[in-house]
Amino acid sequence: MKSLTSLLVLFLVCCTHVATARDTPAIYGYQVVHTYPHDTGVYTEGFFYLNGYFYESTGNVGASSIRKVDIKTGKVLQTADLPPPDYGEGIVAWKNRLIQLTWQSQHGFIYDLKTFKKLGQFDYRGEGWALTANDKHIYMSDGSATLRVLDPETLKQTGKIDVTASGSPVINLNELEWVKGEIYANVWLTHSIVRIDPATGKVVGVINLTGLGPKPGETLDPSNDVLNGIAYDAAHDRLFVTGKRWPLIYEIKLTLPAATVPTSK
Repeated sequence: MKSLTSLLVLFLVCCTHVATARDTPAIYGYQVVHTYPHDTGVYTEGFFYLNGYFYESTGNVGASSIRKVDIKTGKVLQTADLPPPDYGEGIVAWKNRLIQLTWQSQHGFIYDLKTFKKLGQFDYRGEGWALTANDKHIYMSDGSATLRVLDPETLKQTGKIDVTASGSPVINLNELEWVKGEIYANVWLTHSIVRIDPATGKVVGVINLTGLGPKPGETLDPSNDVLNGIAYDAAHDRLFVTGKRWPLIYEIKLTLPAATVPTSK
């Protein structure tokens, strides 16, 4: 996996300021609205909300699975294991199916959304990182600065989105979520979520989540137990984020960039 771009390093260093240059993404903060329990044994790779439940895909060979989780209690209501040698990655729901990627096996799996019965398999080149969807397309990340556009029925690639911020490619795009016409993407090994305009590929905002989650040393492997997981409840406008082996899922609200906050007279 690749290292961070200098652009995102700059975002992390300067995250409290909003640059004035044209096309420079605005940087948003956050407020925690509520917290929910999260299994600290789960190495989160895929995450979404649907009809009152969280769905999660876990990683690592021999520990990969898909699961349906009760939001309030964190209880696993349903699960299906992914046996070795596959390493589970991103998931998405499409109609009555649940679709799952694997990291380096160059194939994914299709399940019945209700029963988790495996229905089939599909192939792709390269690595699989994450999935999300709107009402027309499925979007896939592979760790690069390019998102693949997939046909939801055939799961074949039909297009691509090259993601840039201020003209520079943004690599390490990881877990994805479709939110109000934008694609939100975790940037692996950072505290940042980028907000991507799918029509242009431009990053129109960066959410700085510094300070969220467990402190260094409070997880099993701090260097890898990082922010990864975005879910959105469109019906109630709720945004959730979590991380690998984190003890909590956070419902958050975004705070406006400093330059756009109204000042009193």
